[in-house]
This record gives sequence, C-alpha cells and structure tokens, in this order.
Amino acid sequence: MYYKILLSIVLFALFSFQASAEQVRARDIGIKPGILKTGKYNAITDVKGVLVGQITLDKGKTIRTGATAILPHGGNIYQNKVPAAAVIGNGFGKMMGYTQIHELGEIETPIVLTNTLNVPRAADAILDWTLPQKGNEAVRSVNAIVGETNDSGLNDIRGRHLTADIIIKAIENAKSGPVEEGDVGAGKGTIAFGWKGGIGTSSRVLPEKLGGYTVGVLVQSNFGGILSLDGIPVGEELNQYYLQDYVDSDVADGSIMMIVATDAPLSDRNLKRLGERALTGLARTGSSMTNGSGDYVISFSTAESVRRTEERRNNNALVETIPNDNVSPLFQAVAEATEEAIYNSLLMARTVSSEDAKTGEMRTAHELPVDKVREILKKYGR
Repeated sequence: MYYKILLSIVLFALFSFQASAEQVRARDIGIKPGILKTGKYNAITDVKGVLVGQITLDKGKTIRTGATAILPHGGNIYQNKVPAAAVIGNGFGKMMGYTQIHELGEIETPIVLTNTLNVPRAADAILDWTLPQKGNEAVRSVNAIVGETNDSGLNDIRGRHLTADIIIKAIENAKSGPVEEGDVGAGKGTIAFGWKGGIGTSSRVLPEKLGGYTVGVLVQSNFGGILSLDGIPVGEELNQYYLQDYVDSDVADGSIMMIVATDAPLSDRNLKRLGERALTGLARTGSSMTNGSGDYVISFSTAESVRRTEERRNNNALVETIPNDNVSPLFQAVAEATEEAIYNSLLMARTVSSEDAKTGEMRTAHELPVDKVREILKKYGR
C-alpha cells in the first residue's frame, strides 16, 4: 500500500512539474504572420504606457488558475479614462462591464482576465484598487472591466480559490517590458485546440509614412477548432482537431479574450472597428467560434490627445482623431498581431496536469509538440 501511494505521488509530480522540452515564440521557429514589423518586445507593452501584471495560483493537486491585468496607463485611470470599445464574436461568456463600454465608449479601470467563477472577485480587486486612489474620494460608481474563460478542464473552478487580495497583486505587479506567456496568470488552466493554451501577446508597428502607430494584442486562449499555423494545417497533421470523428462534441468549446491596445488616436467608433478586425486574426488560426465559445475583444487607445481627462469632460473639448480613410493599415496590424499572439500562447505553454477535485482522476493538457511542429513546417517548405 505504501509503495502504491509513493508511486502515485511520484507520477503526479512528474505530470505536474514536467519541464517543457522546448518553449519558443512563433518567430523562433520561422512563423511570422503578415508583412508588418513588430515592436521591441513583440508584445502589447510596445504600446507606450500599457502595463501588464500577472498572478498565478498553482497549488496542490487541483488548483491551476490565475489572473492577468492590463492597464492602459500608469496613472489614475478613473480620472483619465481612455476611449475604448468591446466586440463580441460569440457571446457565450460572462464578461463584466460591457454595457457601459458600449454606451460611453470608454474604460476607467484596469482590465482583469481570470476564470469564469472568479469574475466577481476580480471586480472586487478592481474596486479595492480604484477607490482609495487620490482624486477618487468622491467616486460612487466604478465600471470594473473583467474578462474570463473557463479553466475547469484543469482547475478546481468551483473552489473559487482566487480572492480579491490575490487578484489585486496582478494589478499591483503591472509593468512595461517583456510579458510572460504560456501557462501563467489567467492562462494557467486554459486549453486551446486540444493542447495547453494560455497567455500570448504580439505587436505591429506601422511605417512612419502611415503614422508610425503601434498596435499590441494580448490573448487568453481557451478555445478550439482546427489549428492552422500561418496557413499550415498543423491540427490535421497532428490528428487533433474539432469534428475529426464527425461527431459534434464540446472539444471546440471554450473562450478567448483578446485585448487590443494602440497609440493611434482613434475614436471609440473606430476602436470598435479595430476590435472587429481582431476576429480576423482569430479566424486565421482555425477557430470554429462554436456555440459554447465566448469570443470577446476589448480595444482601447492610449493616445494623450484622445484621453478623456476631467478637464476635457467638463469643458466639452473637441479632440482630433484619425479619419476613416486612414484606419485600414491599423486593421492589417491588429489581424496580424492577434494571430501571432494566439500562436505564442500555445508555443510558450508547458504541459499542465491536475487532479479532478470531484472524481480524483488525473487530467493533462499537453504542450504543443514543438519538435513535431518543426517537422511539419519543413514538410511544407517553411
């Protein structure tokens, strides 16, 4: 009996802490979607002012979850709101704060991504962070923005192990520079295309003649379909894809949150159009956008010239934004960055295992096999 218990512990440890054979970003293996150049970090933080923070909860045999926070700037966001929009591809989700974004075209808090049943606690964290800030002493209404995907495939989601005190650390840890990707933060327990999903990011910079603007995207991938890497049918080649047995199932259900940032001075109307083009990037990866998938985009501009400061709000100040005829290059940028961010979320993730809190059965989401992906790329002349 003792040996059986010991063997179980050893096997669990091997599953839980298995190191990735190879963690790479898409560009490390020659996958470079599109034609535009990336920013310095090839991340959403290439957009000036954007900060990202994460907290990962990896405890015991059953807890694999976390939170990821995206801040449009490092100041008082409530007092210095940014124009924004939210787009729904398929609405099987529990995103918080959508209606006020839709109505007013702005956001006034950090955006926090987490798991489905921890949305209210993420909102508590946002309130706990926002209300005490200097200048917010008279604030009596806050539109907390929380996005989610369901990580119950690997996490004891019913345990609601993330508290507001834990989640607020993601906001407080937010910084510029490189962004950790893969099975971290809100992506710790997610699964995409049948493999381990997670957090991914990418950016694109327009040529100076087109404004020199930057578009950055961060995704929380937890959805399904038929994986395609820059047009190459990797899912089919690896024999793992939705409907492969021609039987409808929930294998492609899930969700994806896509956060789009730009320093281009866009109106909330054109930010909505920008967010809609992020869905183009999602489609390129092979997403089926099934009935049970929540596919959401939140887009915002960090440009000082369109920031909705208290002075501008009180004085009915007019702001100049990019005209409709000049936004098409930004549409190309967001499609490319979204596609690559999703690839990075898969390629940077490691194998994660957990124990079902109810049945005690082991569950494993394997990392995308990079060695086999390299072989497939070579087969297709890449």
